[in-house]
Amino acid sequence: MIESARAQVTAEDAEPRIIYLVKRIELIARAHLDGVTREQGLTTLQYTALSVLRAQPGLSAAQLSRRSFVSPQAMTEMVGTLEAKGMIRREPDPDNRRVLRAYLTDTGRTALKACDHGADLLEEHMLRDVSPQDRVALRRALAACATGLSAFAGTEAAHA
Repeated sequence: MIESARAQVTAEDAEPRIIYLVKRIELIARAHLDGVTREQGLTTLQYTALSVLRAQPGLSAAQLSRRSFVSPQAMTEMVGTLEAKGMIRREPDPDNRRVLRAYLTDTGRTALKACDHGADLLEEHMLRDVSPQDRVALRRALAACATGLSAFAGTEAAHA
């Protein structure tokens, strides 16, 4: 009986789940990035927020929280910390003085550049055995996965 059950295991069943591999990569990358960002006096989540601000300057704390994977409450605290460290500056929105828009400072750009170097090195090692064509396909596939999960999570939240 046990032998017949073993015989039914397919090669696909022996492969690790994709979500397991993604989590494994995330844990390894996070450990590395934590060390890189710590050298700059930042956390990995602060690095993420600074990266988002580089791409989209002038976001409010609420907008930044959605794009940086943290709660609005946590982002409010993080923005205060980054401002105290001189990494960002905030200015009132000209159309709504109650909304503060965040921008990188020169200090923030310098720290971000140093962290980017560590992230580039990590990606270089992670992708060293992946062809340029497969890198493009991987990026496209991961973006599609993120979109699919976002839609699924939105659907699930609506049904909860």
